[in-house]
Amino acid sequence: MESMLNKLKSTVTKVTADVTSAVMGNPVTREFDVGRHIASGGNGLAWKIFNGTKKSTKQEVAVFVFDKKLIDKYQKFEKDQIIDSLKRGVQQLTRLRHPRLLTVQHPLEESRDCLAFCTEPVFASLANVLGNWENLPPSISPDIKDYKLYDVETKYGLLQVSEGLSFLHSSVKMVHGNVTPENIILNKSGAWKIMGFDFCVSSTNPSEQEPKFPCKEWDPNLPSLCLPNPEYLAPEYILSVSCETASDMYSLGTVMYAVFNKGKPIFEVNKQDIYKSFSRQLDQLSRLGSSSLTNIPEEVREHVKLLLNVTPTVRPDADQMTKIPFFDDVGAVTLQYFDTLFQRDNLQKSQFFKGLPKVLPKLPKRVIVQRILPCLTSEFVNPDMVPFVLPNVLLIAEECTKEEYVKLILPELGPVFKQQEPIQASNMILLIFLQKMDLLLTKTPPDEIKNSVLPMVYRALEAPSIQIQELCLNIIPTFANLIDYPSMKNALIPRIKNACLQTSSLAVRVNSLVCLGKILEYLDKWFVLDDILPFLQQIPSKEPAVLMGILGIYKCTFTHKKLGITKEQLAGKVLPHLIPLSIENNLNLNQFNSFISVIKEMLSRLESEHKTKLEQLHIMQEQQKSLDIGNSMNASEEIKVTNVGNQIDKVFNNIGTDLLTCESESKEDGLQNRHKRASLTLEEKQKLAKEQEQTQKLKSQQPLKPQVHKPVAPVKQTKDLTDTLMDNMSSLTSLSVSTPKLSTSSTFTSVPSAGLGMMFSTPIDNTKRNLTNGLNANMGFQTSGFNMPVNTNQNFFSSTSTSGVTKMTLGAPSTLPNFSALSVPPAGVKQTQQRPTDMSALNNLFGPQKPKVSMNQLSQQKPNQWLNQFVPPQGSPVMGSSVMGTQVNMMGQSAFGMQGNPFFSPQNFAQPPTTMTSSSSASNDLKDLFG
Repeated sequence: MESMLNKLKSTVTKVTADVTSAVMGNPVTREFDVGRHIASGGNGLAWKIFNGTKKSTKQEVAVFVFDKKLIDKYQKFEKDQIIDSLKRGVQQLTRLRHPRLLTVQHPLEESRDCLAFCTEPVFASLANVLGNWENLPPSISPDIKDYKLYDVETKYGLLQVSEGLSFLHSSVKMVHGNVTPENIILNKSGAWKIMGFDFCVSSTNPSEQEPKFPCKEWDPNLPSLCLPNPEYLAPEYILSVSCETASDMYSLGTVMYAVFNKGKPIFEVNKQDIYKSFSRQLDQLSRLGSSSLTNIPEEVREHVKLLLNVTPTVRPDADQMTKIPFFDDVGAVTLQYFDTLFQRDNLQKSQFFKGLPKVLPKLPKRVIVQRILPCLTSEFVNPDMVPFVLPNVLLIAEECTKEEYVKLILPELGPVFKQQEPIQASNMILLIFLQKMDLLLTKTPPDEIKNSVLPMVYRALEAPSIQIQELCLNIIPTFANLIDYPSMKNALIPRIKNACLQTSSLAVRVNSLVCLGKILEYLDKWFVLDDILPFLQQIPSKEPAVLMGILGIYKCTFTHKKLGITKEQLAGKVLPHLIPLSIENNLNLNQFNSFISVIKEMLSRLESEHKTKLEQLHIMQEQQKSLDIGNSMNASEEIKVTNVGNQIDKVFNNIGTDLLTCESESKEDGLQNRHKRASLTLEEKQKLAKEQEQTQKLKSQQPLKPQVHKPVAPVKQTKDLTDTLMDNMSSLTSLSVSTPKLSTSSTFTSVPSAGLGMMFSTPIDNTKRNLTNGLNANMGFQTSGFNMPVNTNQNFFSSTSTSGVTKMTLGAPSTLPNFSALSVPPAGVKQTQQRPTDMSALNNLFGPQKPKVSMNQLSQQKPNQWLNQFVPPQGSPVMGSSVMGTQVNMMGQSAFGMQGNPFFSPQNFAQPPTTMTSSSSASNDLKDLFG
C-alpha cells in the first residue's frame, strides 16, 4: 500500500513538474493557471494540450504548449525552421474567426523553453479519439481511451469540417494544405474545429479573379515538423508540385476514410522514397473500387470515392459536400441549427424549440448533454424564450443522473425559479415547473428544495391566475410524499386553506378541499383533528360540491387507519357540524344519502365505543365491590384474631391477678352478648354449681408457704430437661392438631388462635417429663406456637431479683371440667354450630381484676397474701374459658424463670407424673393441679 502511494505521489509530482517546466517563464502563465495535461494535437501531435483557467474571470480555457526539448536533436537552423512553421500556423489561426475554426483566446507567447497559446476549452484531437495517443501523458484519461464516436457525431463532425473548408476556400481564398485528424480538434462541447495552418497557402490573385495557390516542392531533407503529413496529401502535391482547393478535398476524403476505419489512412507512404510511394498510390487510386471502401457507410461511399479521385476537377468542392444527403440526418441538422441559433430571431427559435422534444429522444445522451444542453441554458438570459426552452431542459434532466442534474442543470435553473417578469412568461414557467414537480423534488437537494422549489409552489398558490391555482392544487398531491413534514405543516397547508377561504372561484375552493383530502395521509392525527377539521367549519359557501368536499374530508379522516376521529370529537364537533349540513336544500338525494350514511357510521362507532367503555367501567366497579367485600371480611377476621391476641396478651400480662379465673375484660363483645342473650340450660346450671364448689375448695385450702434458702447454700439440683422439652416441643409443633368435638356443657367458647393447641394434641413420654401435680416445671412457652410477643419484662412467678423461687405446682379439684385445647380446625372440617347459651348469670361471678404486683412485692408479703394474688375472689369460676388450660400447661422454665426455686421443688409437691395424651389429659392435669 505504501509503495502504491509513493508511486502515485511520484507520478503526480512528475506531472506537476512537467507542467511547471513546460510553461515555466512563459508569459501565458501570468494570466492563466495551467492545469492537467489532457490531449495532444497539431502537426505531428507536437502540441500538448492542458486544462486552464483565466485568473481574472475564472473562465475555462485550453492551453497549447510546445516544448522545445522535442527538437533538441535538430540543428539550430532546423530548430528555427520548426519554430517558424509552428508560429506561422498559430498566427494564421489567430487571425481567422469562424465557428468551424478553433477559437484562440490568447495569442502565441514564446519563452526560452516553450511556445504557448490559449484557446476555447478542448476535449481532444480527432487523432487522439481515433486511437493515436502520441505525446499524451502516461496515464491516459479514460474519457479519451473509451471514447466512441456516435453516427450523429461523425456525420455532423465531417459536416463541420466541410463547412470550415468551404469558409477557407470561398471566403478566405486559402488552401489549408494539411487537413489531417491531428489538426481537427474536438472542443468540450463535441464540435469539430480546424487548426494547424502551418502549411496554408493563400491565393496570389486578386479576389475578383480565379484564385491561384503557389506550392512548394517537397523537400525530404526538412524535419518532419516542417512538412505536412504525406499520408493525407493529394498526389498532385508531390507529383506535379501544384495545389488548389480540390487538394484539401482529397485530404477530406482520406480523413473520412480514416474515421470509418479506426484512424488508418487509405495508403501508407514511405517517407524515405515518397515519389515512388505516390506513383504506386496513383495507380491504386485509378483502380479504386467499392470493395476498398466497405467500411464507409453506403450513402456516402460514392462521395468518398469522388473525393479520392486522381483528377482534382472531379472532386466535389466543400460547398457541394455540405449538401449531400448523408448530412441530411435529423440529428446533424438539429446540431447544425443550434450552432446557428444566435442568428435566428425569437419567432424562429420558438418554433424550433417547440419541435425539439420530438428530436431529443433520437439523440445520444452525450451529444445532448455536451452539445444541446449548453445551447438551451444559454437562452435563459432571454425571458421571452424561457417558456419554450424550459420543457426541453427538464426533458433532458429526466435522462440525467442526480449528479449530472446538480452539476449541469440546477445551477442554470436557479434564476428561472425566481423569474416573475414578464407576468405571462412567469405564469407559463410556473405551469411547466408544476407539471415536472416530481422530477424537481426527486433530484434537487433538500436545501435547494426549501430555498427555490417550494417558494415557487407557494407563489403558484398565491398567484392571481385561477388556472395556475387549480393546476397547483391538482398537482400537489402527486408529490406530497416528497415534501418534508415541517414545510407541509407550516407553509403549504396554511396557503391551501387561505386559497380555499379567500378565493371567489368555486373551482379553486373545491380543488382546495380535494387537495386537502388527498394529502391527509401524510399528516399526523392530532394536526388533522386540531387544525384541518376546525377549518372546515369556517368555509362560508354551501354549494353541493363544497359540502361534498367537506364530507369527503370528514369521511377520510374517520375511516383512515392512521388518523381516526375520537368519540369526543365526533359527539362535540363533527356530528353537530355534519347533521345541519345534511339537510341543506341544495343537496340532491344521492348527496343526502351520502351524508346520512357517514353520519350513521359515526353514530354507530360512537355508540359501540362508549357502550364498550361503560361495560368495562361497570365490570371494574363490580370487581371493586367484590374486592371491597373481601377486604372487609378479611379485615373482620384480622380484627377477631387481633382481639384474641390482645386477650391472650392481657391474660398473660395480668396472670398475676387472673391466673385462676382467666377472665379477661377485653373478651369479644359478640361472645359476651351471645352468652348474655342465651338462657342457661339445666346442664349449664349444674356445671356452674360445680365450678362454684371448686372455687370454695380452692379458697379453703391452706396458704402455700415458700421455703427461703440462702443463695449460697448448695441445693439439690433437679435434672435439667430443657433441651429434651425443646425437642419435644419442636416435634409437637410438626404434628397435626386434632380438635375434639366440644359439647356445650364442657366449654363456653373456643378462641380461634392458630397454634395454641399444639402442645396438648400429642402424647409426651413420661420419661421426658418432670411434672408435679400435672405441671411441667421445665416446660417453657414456645413463641412460634403463639405467634405473638411475650412480655418478658413482667415475670409473673419470679423475677431476676427474686431468689429461691424455682418451681411451682398447683393442684386442682377432681371435679374440674375438661378443657379443650385451643386450636384451629383443619381445613375442610366443619365446626359444629353450638346453640348460644345465656351466660348472664355468670356476670356476678367475675370480680374486678386485681392490681398487678411485682415479684419483689410478692416476696415481701406473707404466704397467704402472696397466694391470694393468684386466687380469684369468692364466687368466681375457676376457669372462664379454655385458655387457662393452655396457659397453665405452657408455663415453663424459659418464660417464668422458675428453675431452681425450692418453693416449687418436687419435694414440696410430690406426685406421680402423668402422661398427657390429649386435651382431656390436659384437663386431668389441671384437676390434679387444682384438686
